[in-house]
Amino acid sequence: MVMVRESIELTPVEKELFDTLLAAVQLAGTGTVLRCAGGWVRDKLLGRSSSDIDIALDNVLGKDFAEHVNQYLAAQGKATRHAAVIQSNPEQSKHLETARMKINDQWIDLVNLRSESYASDSRIPVMEFGTPEQDALRRDFTINSLFYNITTGLVEDFTGRGLEDLRSGIMRTPLPAIETFQDDPLRVLRAIRFATRFNFVLEDTLLDAAGSEKVRT
Repeated sequence: MVMVRESIELTPVEKELFDTLLAAVQLAGTGTVLRCAGGWVRDKLLGRSSSDIDIALDNVLGKDFAEHVNQYLAAQGKATRHAAVIQSNPEQSKHLETARMKINDQWIDLVNLRSESYASDSRIPVMEFGTPEQDALRRDFTINSLFYNITTGLVEDFTGRGLEDLRSGIMRTPLPAIETFQDDPLRVLRAIRFATRFNFVLEDTLLDAAGSEKVRT
């Protein structure tokens, strides 16, 4: 069994950052639920430090939330920060982009909860706004599908397997592995890389899917 913490312990820098984000939500009155997503959650539960913070937003675009943050900073007499917007292809992602900004010397990415689908003749995903569960299910592996809800201070496991797999040291896909790897064959290499990095084992159906002709072709 892998030693996994029961809860996430924030550093002073992380607490200051999250308090700023929560205050920005309160000032803007948007009711936005803020969640950390992906690798930061995994690493914090494993007791590792991480500066790769992705903030998943449920009801506002990243660039708009960055403006809310700057409005709060200005109201506090603090310097505002420019947010760089990484545009997505509107034909594929319904105008869902990522906004990147620096707050209190910490870089963060502001992204939207999203759902993902693939056309039969393309490996480029079509992105749309989604629920936390849809966002978790679209991710590569269950250990990377966990959220830390900044609003409640709780870890959320919408696949129902992320925490269990993290404790058991298992690489597993949220959806059937053959489907996940057909959508993006590069995830096979990511599975091997993560398994090597954390000394985890590859789940049987993941191994079978990785060797499938459907994935290799």
